[in-house]
Amino acid sequence: MGNQLLKNLNQGVVWSSEKGKLDKERDKVYIIHQTFMYGTLEDIKNLFEIYSKDEIKDVFVETPLRIYTPPAFNFIKNYVLELGLPLLEESYVKTAL
Repeated sequence: MGNQLLKNLNQGVVWSSEKGKLDKERDKVYIIHQTFMYGTLEDIKNLFEIYSKDEIKDVFVETPLRIYTPPAFNFIKNYVLELGLPLLEESYVKTAL
């Protein structure tokens, strides 16, 4: 059923992959980070139907990707995931160059 839920993914969010070829477990890091950075609030809501909040938090904390803008990183960290721990912003925020 997990891969069936991936059909609700917005292709524009996972733009660098064909969503029909994504696997819920194999591509978890990619799906979570892409949705947080490029998705709408509706896309983020759908993400929580695919993965548990604990799974999403674990991926975000343990496998950072440098794709975020500072406002997006802070919104996800502080409001969506409500993480009460310090994270190294430079592990998540992309540089301008």
